[in-house]
Formats: sequence, structure tokens, C-alpha cells
Amino acid sequence: MNIKRDIVLRIRLAFLAILLFSLAVIYKIFYIQQINSSQWEKLANENLLQYRVVKATRGNIYSDNESLLATSIPFYRLAMDPTVPSDEVFRKGIDSLSLLLARHFKGRKEDYYKKINDARRNNKAYIIINREMINFQTQKMMSQWPIIREGKYKGGVLFEKIEKRFKPFSSLAARTIGFINENNTGVGLEKSYNNYLKGRDGEALFMRMGGGNWKPIHDESEIAAEPGVDILTTIDVNIQDVAEASLHRHLQKHNADYGCVVLMEVSTGEIKAISNLGKVAEGAYLENYNYAIAEQGLTDPGSTFKLASLIALFEDSDLRLEDSIYAERGRYKFFDRVMTDSHEGGYGWLDVQEAFEKSSNIAVSKLVVKHFGSNPQRYVDYIKGFGLAEKLGLQMQGEANPFVKTPANRSWSGVTLPWMSIGYELKLAPIHTLAFYNAIANQGKLIKPILVKEIRVADQVKEKFETEIIKEKICSDKTIEKARKMLEGVVENGTARNINNAIYKIAGKTGTAQKNKNGVYTKSYYTSFVGYFPADKPKYSCIVIIDSPKGFQQYGADVAAPVFKEIADKIYAADLDLHDKFEAVAASEQEAFPLIKAGYYDDLASLCNFFGISNHTRHDTDEEWVSAIPTNKSITWNARKIKETLVPDASGMVLRDALFLLENHGLKVRIHGTGRVVSQSLPPGARAVKGNTISIYLE
Repeated sequence: MNIKRDIVLRIRLAFLAILLFSLAVIYKIFYIQQINSSQWEKLANENLLQYRVVKATRGNIYSDNESLLATSIPFYRLAMDPTVPSDEVFRKGIDSLSLLLARHFKGRKEDYYKKINDARRNNKAYIIINREMINFQTQKMMSQWPIIREGKYKGGVLFEKIEKRFKPFSSLAARTIGFINENNTGVGLEKSYNNYLKGRDGEALFMRMGGGNWKPIHDESEIAAEPGVDILTTIDVNIQDVAEASLHRHLQKHNADYGCVVLMEVSTGEIKAISNLGKVAEGAYLENYNYAIAEQGLTDPGSTFKLASLIALFEDSDLRLEDSIYAERGRYKFFDRVMTDSHEGGYGWLDVQEAFEKSSNIAVSKLVVKHFGSNPQRYVDYIKGFGLAEKLGLQMQGEANPFVKTPANRSWSGVTLPWMSIGYELKLAPIHTLAFYNAIANQGKLIKPILVKEIRVADQVKEKFETEIIKEKICSDKTIEKARKMLEGVVENGTARNINNAIYKIAGKTGTAQKNKNGVYTKSYYTSFVGYFPADKPKYSCIVIIDSPKGFQQYGADVAAPVFKEIADKIYAADLDLHDKFEAVAASEQEAFPLIKAGYYDDLASLCNFFGISNHTRHDTDEEWVSAIPTNKSITWNARKIKETLVPDASGMVLRDALFLLENHGLKVRIHGTGRVVSQSLPPGARAVKGNTISIYLE
């Protein structure tokens, strides 16, 4: 009996415990749903609903003729809410849609059918059909497919836009155009003008779906993104292409470490080409650093700096180009250091013009030390006055800070002045040297190089950047005249005579500086050539740098100067403004009178009459085909007799007339070249056999 009572008691206690637990659960549910519902609803919304950033479309970057250098191309990811379509729309379209998806994404129809159908049956409101990105044309095509063509609200389709940056010219000017990452780190114009290009991001409400995906909910709270504005650069894609190709070819030829080219318009400062190529593997070069502007290109300029030294002398003394200086026998000691010239045995006596043309280190240093040795600060002040000691204030971030040593510097010594005078113990980036030489070409006017001309919103100019003058005159006109004569002499008689030509004149200076590694100057060289062309009426200035060339040729004249000439030659050939006026006039006069040689009489006579060109036949004739004889700006028609059995004369005819005439004689025509017929394989007057082949050659 006691056992029975004990069992019943235990059962009752267990039942009571279960009852109390159940009541606690019921109370907790009631508490969550009724008393504390707002808190849990807020938490649920925070996890399921979230305002997220909608990225703005980034602005475009254009070349000087409005060719696209960088743009944002929309790509799409196809997603879907399969619960949206009606039963009828879904039933009629699901089979065809699955087949089209399988064909496009290279999958199986059954897999797409099952994926969409299962999601609809399980009331799943969001699925990604395929993670592969599609372009705008594909998106338009898919918009015509079953179910998808019903749109977002009836078909449940979601084309989620994702924009990618695209450079139509691939690697052309890649470092200058630059890039920007999601964390706002980057380089080039993309970074420097990010505040303009990025636009203003929008905001929209998104719902968290399965798999961690977020589905946009388009409601009245959505804030639309504002696209970025466009920038118009000064880059000329044709000149840029020429500069990059030439630089790349010579870097490979000399197995150099890196190189750069900057070419700008003399009067405006507009940079038309800027190329930077660094070695990434044997024989392979990429735009990895901006050597022309940034710290990576900051180095001893070498002999190109001699121009600044001599200009300082011309300004502070009565030194003339004809004055003589003894350049020793190739070696000269300044205090405890020996300076040498590259010419074995030295140059002996030279005048100043010859010293510059031959790039004598000893001659230039002796002149500078003789005049400025007692007051080196005065020399440094001239260098600063030339704009070589400060940043130019370029439109692109990352400009290097030039270093020009002063007597107040702790490392200044007795040998600093002579070595500085020939381009050592100071640091310049190529852009600083180019700006200085450009000032000489520009009659002493130092201007800031320009990379961006305009900032635009659609076709409306929001901001325009004009040529900015840093210094109206860096030296006197008399000194400018001397400097330009010296620079022309370098190409005509001096170290760069290998690039001299009879068509147009180049003015410039070679540079070959020993590389300083760990405080020791080595037999590795920094070669350069900087100058302008045409020398008599400068339109373009340019600097070429090739660092650490290998092999037999290691001097600026042999390595960098040929790159300058290649670029200058191609620009000169393409730019008619650089040619003499009489050539242009002669060409225009020749082009004013049409080129007429032979053809169908009625067509040619009608054209001449329409344009008011006097024309007449030599004899009365009914011939349909004629040849033209231009005489005193008039045309005389000479009959060209055509016989059915003989091969006709097609010379001078345009392709249309030649084909008509020859094929009407039963001949099969093979065409070589373009233009007008200059010769034919079957001679005129030969027997015309139907089916025979005749080749015509056009120029």
C-alpha cells in the first residue's frame, strides 16, 4: 500500500512540474508577443530589413578629343522572386524559360526548372538564378524571355546592377588614369579626382534573404544616387600610343629597369602623352609606378641640369658663348674628389658653346665654381628662381618634392657646388626638368603642366582649367637666345647629332648620370634626353628617361635620344600645323582642283558642270568612255574607244567604272589595292575571251 501511495505521489509531482513548465512557456510566449513585442519586432527588422548604400555611377574620363579613357559599364546579376508570377504566367512560361537559361548559362534545363519551381512551391521570395554577370545587351535580350518579360511586379524578375570600371584603350596611360579601391585608396586621376568622379551614393531599404543575400525593397524612402561628373583630360590617344610603343621597344632593346616619357604643348602646358613603364619580368614592362611625377622617379638629373647652371652664369655675369674655358685633359680635382669627362684624354680648350654641346663636366663646373665659389647661395637662389626647387602643383596627387641642397644643409661641402652644377647632389623628377626646358622653348615663361582641361556634367562645363603661369620670366630674352642656340647646337654638332635631320630642327640636351647606390656612384646609368621641336617654332617639349640600360650602349645620346626622335618624327608627319606654310598652300591648291583621270563620260561631265569646272571634248564623239586631260583648270575629254571583242583600257578609272566595263566584256576581275586603276594584267586591245581572269591594280 505504501508503495502504491509513493508511486501516485511521484506521478503527481511529475505532473505538477510539467504543468508549471508549460505555464512558464505559455507566459513567456505571452510576454514576448504582447508585452515585449515592440522590442523583438525592432530586433527582427534590424536583422531582416536594413538601409543599404546604393552606389552612384562613376563619372567618365575622356581624352582631349573626347575618346573614352575610363568608364563604368553596367553588369547585371539575374535574380527572381518566383512567388510573384500568377499561376497562368508561371505555368505557360517556366518550361521555355528553363530551356533558355540552360542554353545561355551552359547548364541543364531540368536544374533551372527544379530550382525555380521548388522555390515557388516553398514560398521562397528570392533566389539568384545564376551568379554569372551579364552585360546590358544580354539583359535586354533576357527581358524578352517568358516570365521575365512580365517585369518586376508581374514576373518577379530582378536584374541587380553591378558596375565595373572599364578602360577602352586597355593599358594605354594606365598609371595616369589610375584606379580607386573600395576603401578609397588608389592612384592617378581616378584617385586625384575621386570627389568629382564618385558622385553621391543613394540609399534604399533591403530585405535579408536566404543565403545571406539582400533583396531591394523599392519604396518611398529610397534616395536615388547621383552619378559622378566627367573629366576631360589633355591626353592625345594617338600621341600616347606612339610614345608608349616607342618607349616599350627601346626598354626591351636595352633591357632597362624602367623608363618614362612626358610630352607637352609648349604654349599651353597641356600634357599630350605620359608613359611610365617598369620591368616586371625579363622583357616584360608594365605601368607600375608614375616615374615621371612621383617619388619613384626622383633622382640626380645629370647633364640635363647643366643648362640651368649656364643660364645662372649668363644672368649673373657677362659670359658669352664665344668665351673660352680650359677643360683639362679629362680629369680635374676639386678638393679631394676628381671629376672626369667621358671623352678619353679630355677636350682641352673649348668655348662655352662647345663645352655645352660636348657636355663637358669639367668645363661647366670650373665656370660655376669660378663665378659662384665665394657665394654658392647666390647660385642656389638662381636655381630656385628657375622653379626647380619647389613642386609645380600638378593636378594629380603624388607629385615628388624636389630636393635642392643649400649651403645651410649639413651635408654641404666644398665639392657640392661643382657636382651640383652638373646635376648631382640634388633630386628632381622628370616633370620638373621638362617644365624648366619648356620655359626656355616658351620664351622664358614657366607654366604649370596641365592634365585635366574640364570638369563636365553631361555636355555642360562645370569647371575649366586654363593655362597657369608660375613665373612670367625665368631669365632675360638675351639669355633665352643663348640657351636656345646651345640646345640646337647639341643636336647639330654635339652629343645628340645622331638624331639631327634635315626636315625639321630639334633642340635638346642629353643626360647620363651615374646611379648612387648606398652612397656610392656605380657604373649603372640614368639616361635622359629633354628638349623641344621644331626648334625654330617650338610646339612640343618632351623628356625621355631610360634607367639602367644594359649592354654596349649606356649613354643618353644612344638610349634616350632615339626615343625622342621617333616620337617627334611621327608627330611631325601627322601634324600639318608643323609644316611650312608654302607646303600647305601648295597642297590646298592642288586639292582644290579635282583629280579626274578616266571614266563614264555622262557621269564625269555632269559632275564637272555641277561644280562649275570648264570641260569639253577634243573632237566631236559619241564615245561613252573617256580619259581626262587637265589644262589650265579645265578638262578636255579624250575619247577612249571600246570594242566588245577587245580588252578595254581601265587605267585611271575608279573601281566602280572599271568593274562595270570589264565585267560587261565577260571578264572575271581580281582586285588588288585601293584607289584608281594603275595597271592591268591583260593589256588593252588584247582579245577578250569570256571567262578569262583579269587582275587590276589600284593605288
